[in-house]
Amino acid sequence: MSRVSWAQQPARVRAPATSANLGPGFDALGLALALYDEVEAHVTDGGLAIEVSGEGSETAAAGEQHLVVRAMRAAFGVMGAQPPGIALRCVNAIPHGRGLGSSAAAVCCGLLAARALAGPGGPVAVGDPAPPGGAALSDEAVFRLAAALEGHPDNVAACLAGGLTIAWSPRPVPAGAAAAGTGTPAGAAPGPRLLRIAVPSTLRAVACVPSAPLATEAARQALPPAVPHADAAANSARSALLVAALTGAPQVLFEATEDFLHQPYRTDLMPETAGLLGALRREGAAAVVSGAGPAVLVLSFDGQPPSPGAVGSIAGKAGTPWDVIPLRIDQQGAHVQQGGLHVHTSVSARHAPSWNRGASWNRTRGRAQITREYLGVTGTASCTTHRQQVEGMSWAHLVLS
Repeated sequence: MSRVSWAQQPARVRAPATSANLGPGFDALGLALALYDEVEAHVTDGGLAIEVSGEGSETAAAGEQHLVVRAMRAAFGVMGAQPPGIALRCVNAIPHGRGLGSSAAAVCCGLLAARALAGPGGPVAVGDPAPPGGAALSDEAVFRLAAALEGHPDNVAACLAGGLTIAWSPRPVPAGAAAAGTGTPAGAAPGPRLLRIAVPSTLRAVACVPSAPLATEAARQALPPAVPHADAAANSARSALLVAALTGAPQVLFEATEDFLHQPYRTDLMPETAGLLGALRREGAAAVVSGAGPAVLVLSFDGQPPSPGAVGSIAGKAGTPWDVIPLRIDQQGAHVQQGGLHVHTSVSARHAPSWNRGASWNRTRGRAQITREYLGVTGTASCTTHRQQVEGMSWAHLVLS
């Protein structure tokens, strides 16, 4: 009797937080941030077991509706076989419902974990007689499946590729029209594409995270069906300027982060976010709403104001509590990693920024490690491995042919 062979070792995946839009780059730009969700999955003889710690611990009860599980099931379905059972452990540091890409990280973790459990050639049928084996899941297929599950490609592009990404969906080529040079048959609806753009290592981000979440769908419903042509033209100029600012012209970063398409229309939905955004920009900070909000992201380069402490000081005067989190840019993206899941220790008071001492940030084990890495107080052998893997990543040229 035939059966399907699965990887014997657990698959361990790490995926970064992401911030989409970055102001004017609506539904196109994404930036990967060094704040991570981690998943460990392995195939069992039957059933489904889920353990979640850190952010979103209540989602462990979702069963088959858990987003990581749904992504795994989708990947297994494409590859042609479902495992008899799944055991899943999630260690989450990305806040849910704040505009920092927690759902994109879950989707990417699930897809990459499923691919790792199936093996490089897909699920392998063994036995006598042996039916055909499964199909492998390419990088391109992972991205397109992630975009379909997420609903839009901006966050998953940055989550998978790391760094700064531009995502777009080519328009379908009309039947009978010339498709030469497009790589897309006439009449077909091409899938989303992404381009990864290198950014200087001196680029930094500070996330200001409120205590209450906001559903992405609610934020999208606040947008009008049409915008004035002048606003669209202004936004087009700003988004082009933003790419220039992030890749070598930091002197225009403040002007480049001005938005006309979505942030003004969401003010009534998240007044605290709008208030903090205005306060930061009045002080010259290149502040934007992170994704659909309600978190605020401040971008800067080394030596360029404001410092994380200055951002924390402004947020402290906002009248509502904010977790102010300094973050480096993740350059690797989601990946299968060796070894066990990271166990994060708390940041000691002497290592924590004074403006954030005693805040919930310092007591959350998943987020604490990022503050330590940002301040340069830890160093492990994994840093070398990280750099080596970045050099060999394939997402930089994904689906551009």
